[in-house]
Amino acid sequence: MDNILERAARAGNISELYTLIERDGNVLKRFDEVEFVNTPLHIAVDEGCIEFAMEIMSLKPSFARKLNHQGLSPIHLAVEKGNQEMALRLIETDNDLVRVRGKNGVTPLHYICEVGTHDGLLDTFLKTCPDSIRDVTTANCTALHIATENNRLDALQVLTRTLRKKDYCWEVVNRKDKNGNTALHIAARNYQPEMVKVLLNCRANKHATNQHGLTALDVAQNRNSRESITVLRGCFIPRVSNFNHKLEKQIDNYFRTPSNCNLPSQS
Repeated sequence: MDNILERAARAGNISELYTLIERDGNVLKRFDEVEFVNTPLHIAVDEGCIEFAMEIMSLKPSFARKLNHQGLSPIHLAVEKGNQEMALRLIETDNDLVRVRGKNGVTPLHYICEVGTHDGLLDTFLKTCPDSIRDVTTANCTALHIATENNRLDALQVLTRTLRKKDYCWEVVNRKDKNGNTALHIAARNYQPEMVKVLLNCRANKHATNQHGLTALDVAQNRNSRESITVLRGCFIPRVSNFNHKLEKQIDNYFRTPSNCNLPSQS
């Protein structure tokens, strides 16, 4: 990158940006020719220069989807920095930025479930782009997997509150990662009984098995996670027969509607 352009981006100097454009009309075009690059937008976001970032977005909207050498887009950086205003301004220009896939297929929505909710930013992401909750990483992890793995109960509560209103609630909450684990398996493994409750209240399938043939209750028992065992046993219905299991699945299919995803809290 031109040293003067980098300096202008770091300082948020829009006048200097246009001085460079007057000298060379292709000064920004060159970034489009490189697949992975640190653009002036990345730098402005990293430095918190909102006005400069919005000017670049206006001139070159494509930069918002560019990944740098670390596999991060500008909105990934905004989330990482905890710059809520920057992130909001970016998605105002393009709602689908919430779904940009970075390193390991991680989207900004996934990323915020790892690092924290940042004063309602997760709510805003989901309102702006609701279907982003269906996105998975290259390891087939949903945002629910990530929130649970990182012990982000606040994020999980926001996610499930949104998910209960969707007709794909069952599909997402019971999605299995590359090891066949649902978010419920992870909560049981990581001694997180409150997360177990939240997931069960969002129609998590207590009979789902991972690649080792283990249910969440099996996992909790293997880890001697007593509180999770108590919660899971409280709602666990043993499979008496194949017929009963098939019947339960039919009943679950029947009630797989947005209104029936919103179950009363279990304590």
